[in-house]
Amino acid sequence: MEKTVTDAIAYRRSIRIFDKNIELDAKKVKRCIENAVLAPTSSNLQLWEFYHIEDPVVLKKMAWACLGQNAAKTAKQLVVVVVRKDLWRKRAKANIGFLKESYGHKDEKAYTKRERFALNYYKKLIPSIYTDFFGVFGFIKYLIFLIIGLFKPMYKQVRNSDMRIVAHKSAGLAAGNFMISMAAIGYDTCPMEGSDTGKVKNILSLPWGAEINMVIGCGVRDENGIYGPRFRVPFDKVYRKI
Repeated sequence: MEKTVTDAIAYRRSIRIFDKNIELDAKKVKRCIENAVLAPTSSNLQLWEFYHIEDPVVLKKMAWACLGQNAAKTAKQLVVVVVRKDLWRKRAKANIGFLKESYGHKDEKAYTKRERFALNYYKKLIPSIYTDFFGVFGFIKYLIFLIIGLFKPMYKQVRNSDMRIVAHKSAGLAAGNFMISMAAIGYDTCPMEGSDTGKVKNILSLPWGAEINMVIGCGVRDENGIYGPRFRVPFDKVYRKI
């Protein structure tokens, strides 16, 4: 029986050593990745990919690229969360196609004001935000929006570095979905940022524009897999009611 959301969150820990004698059902792990892609994502662009690694040879290479961490060396499977900001044009086009299908492929004049706004969001606004040329366009857009923002609220995160952060935030939300889903079925994970991302990209044959968000070790916890009790800053130190 799967755990409740609250129980799964409480159960989840970053496991540093996985039980070498317990294998994972790859189909169940894949199902957890399917839950990952249901996570919220900025502008519904879904600028992510998930690499589910089972091959022992690739697992060994990945452990090396992850700096020999126990969470990578003992993992039965790995899931690599990859940010694909470079695919924004394709993702925007896919959203446009989905919207037109939903609206019934009407003549342009037949669209309602709300429908035109949604279509123009992907046809005009997204390209204006994501298009850049070695950071030049982004800086110019930032200055323009900064000036406009002196007179009214204005979104100012339009530089290339800003859009990278947006894409990585969405990927992080998806990774959270995945890890909680794994915890719900009694599987364990360990998100790892400590890796040579260039070598990870080479191992996975990723294109230049892809970026590694995190590598997640997967398995079932060894009795020594948790290195210590859970520590969290007291809730009253981080909670503010306004």
